Amino acid sequence: MFSQTQDYALRAIIWIAQQGEVKPYGNEQIARGTKVAPSYMAKVLQHLTEADILGSRRGVGGGFHLLRDIDELTVLEVINAVDPIVRITACPLDLKTHRDCRCPMHARLDEALGLVEVALRNSTIRDVLYEKGRPPPLHDTPSPSRRS
Repeated sequence: MFSQTQDYALRAIIWIAQQGEVKPYGNEQIARGTKVAPSYMAKVLQHLTEADILGSRRGVGGGFHLLRDIDELTVLEVINAVDPIVRITACPLDLKTHRDCRCPMHARLDEALGLVEVALRNSTIRDVLYEKGRPPPLHDTPSPSRRS
């Protein structure tokens, strides 16, 4: 249901937020930390920058940094920045009898997409980083700096 690009974007944002320092991180560094090919990560970071989720600085000491507070930035915003969730508002088959009313199949699929949007809109990056009882994202061992 979720694209690879969406997953990689979330990994990048989570990784940057986990570093704890407000400083720029290079594409190679982020790619290595998220286990994503640097060429693919560069495209993902560009989309996140265009969406004003990340800032970027070129040159020596440059890189990418968060522009948004992790208490306010939602998972849905990150996902929609790189590969938006597309709701089913009309019949994808362009059937005449479905123009005024979607069929039950497409109506239910759209309802499910709506529930996904609500869940992701209600989840901040902080929620994902510090959920009690779960291991931290992108790490194989518990982090001593975990907050609730």
